[in-house]
Amino acid sequence: MTSVIFRAFRAVDDPDSCQKFVLGHRAVLESYGITMITSNNALWAEHKNTYVILAEAPDDHRALGGVRIQISDVDFALPIVHAVGQVDDKIHEVISRQTGKVIAEACGLWNAREIAGYGYSFFLLRSAIALAYQLKVESLYALAAPVTVDMCLNAGFIIERYLGKDGFFNYPKLDLVATAMVINDLGQMSHATDVDKSHIFDLMHNPVHTATVNGPKGDVTIDYRLQF
Repeated sequence: MTSVIFRAFRAVDDPDSCQKFVLGHRAVLESYGITMITSNNALWAEHKNTYVILAEAPDDHRALGGVRIQISDVDFALPIVHAVGQVDDKIHEVISRQTGKVIAEACGLWNAREIAGYGYSFFLLRSAIALAYQLKVESLYALAAPVTVDMCLNAGFIIERYLGKDGFFNYPKLDLVATAMVINDLGQMSHATDVDKSHIFDLMHNPVHTATVNGPKGDVTIDYRLQF
């Protein structure tokens, strides 16, 4: 697979696509033996401040991956609050410091096994950051698995070391580790690598375009449809 569409939409505007996202994400989680996780439910699909990027095959639009931007409001707390709150109450203190700011979480990042290894997770994460900026998010959180921590660091996240054991938790199972991370400067992306920053800024200012980018298995073509 060398060509994919990245299509952004508000969850409540496209329930059918939300269902495609849920089923695809659930299948990936179950393949790793994970069945209980905050992102693995459809409650967010009814939340007016949740936005989705769905990776689709250009031929039949089957779901190949995706990521969500979930903006916190009085109706829906960030998934990281529930997840981390099970093991560290300090997450409530961290979030309360952001009162008055637009805060959100990049969550539910997944890709189907048929496109694994092409680097689409990297490109989905960068797209999520660009979409968050477009949605005027001021602080963007993430709960990263071990295999995605370096990817998140490269993309500008920093570890929220006040939480857990220097930012690390046993979640969603005791034998798995997750890392709490945040970007507090989406307009500057001061902690991102030059490569990531260039790609993210390009997406921020050109949310609709087609680009050929270099991935681990060679060039891939992405049809970005991230405009709101």
